[in-house]
Amino acid sequence: MGLIALGVCGGIGAYKAVEVARGLQDAGHEVVALMTASARKFVGPLTFEAITRRRVVTDQFAPGTNADIEHVSIASEIEALVVAPATANCIGKLANGIADDFLTSLYLATRSPVVVAPAMNSNMFAHEAVSRNLETLRGRGVRIVGPGEGYLACGWIGKGRLAEPADVVSATQAAIRSPGDLTGRTVLVTAGPTYEDLDPVRYVGNRSSGRMGLAVSEEAVARGARVVLVVGPTALAPPVDAEVIHVRSADEMRDSVLAQVDSADAVIMAAAVADYTLREGRRDQKLAKDSDGLTLELVRTTDILWELGRWRADRSHPLLVGFAAETHDVLARARAKLKAKQVDLIVANDVSRSDAGFEVTTNVATLIDHSGHEAQPLQSKRALASVILDRIERRLGSSSASAKQIDEPA
Repeated sequence: MGLIALGVCGGIGAYKAVEVARGLQDAGHEVVALMTASARKFVGPLTFEAITRRRVVTDQFAPGTNADIEHVSIASEIEALVVAPATANCIGKLANGIADDFLTSLYLATRSPVVVAPAMNSNMFAHEAVSRNLETLRGRGVRIVGPGEGYLACGWIGKGRLAEPADVVSATQAAIRSPGDLTGRTVLVTAGPTYEDLDPVRYVGNRSSGRMGLAVSEEAVARGARVVLVVGPTALAPPVDAEVIHVRSADEMRDSVLAQVDSADAVIMAAAVADYTLREGRRDQKLAKDSDGLTLELVRTTDILWELGRWRADRSHPLLVGFAAETHDVLARARAKLKAKQVDLIVANDVSRSDAGFEVTTNVATLIDHSGHEAQPLQSKRALASVILDRIERRLGSSSASAKQIDEPA
């Protein structure tokens, strides 16, 4: 593990950059902090010095021999440059090649991977100028860790808060991994719930937010894959670089998955597909309330993962990954699902926990395949996505090696 440069811009999210530094250290990296003048109004350099055990760089022209070219020497040493939080002002400078401080000069001087985690007011983040600047950076290969939603320092509620530190660390780990781990591969991902309409007003659904599937999609995009994301109703934004297919019902998700599966190297079914739908289908008119209650006849929806397992039969391609959201007997039920649906890997999690499963940013899971199981600790969903894709990469790599041996003449 090598040296990571952590650029800290001026914003209330600067305090979370301390956690980013600690997370990078926990992953085995050395960290040097670079603070803009505005950042020092929110957090003192001494805080980062205490964490990193290194002098914090605050001045492009600090006194001393060759101090004015320190950004060049650091540029050649670092494994990655991480900017968290990145303000609209800093993003604009990076996108347009303005180098008026140490951080922006380092960006131009380094050829190492760059990770940018924006944090700002939600209207600023949605502004065309910021969107265009972010697209420019993406086009240069910069990895963007999108902001989260919630209460902002300005008092608003919306999208703009700095991403969770664990997600920034995970994106950095992906950035410094050997380039193109999934380049040339197609990963098909499902995410979110499906809704089975009863009438124009009501539906049968579940509490899935789509966070886990979106995290898998983001991680796969970061690793160079072509990602096809089939997503049910969700308020969360999908990765910009994914090919997104929006669906509502289980039947729509099934049809979209089957239309794309032939080109996929791996299929990751992270969606929480509704198990039941109305036997007679959606009513055209709103069902009237009845004081005596309402009786509806429900029937099972198509089990998409089961159908994929039967379709693939005894072939090894594509790799099939399912999720098992359980509330009891988690391992036993997940193992049964692995066998019954003829898939390669099941990600099992206990959704009765308050810190895992639906509507939260963290998860606890056990990865189960035909050789055994591996428990994963509580971590961000993006970090868990990284673990899942590590496993998929190994399986796909083994498959490629086997195919090459078969194709080579004796």
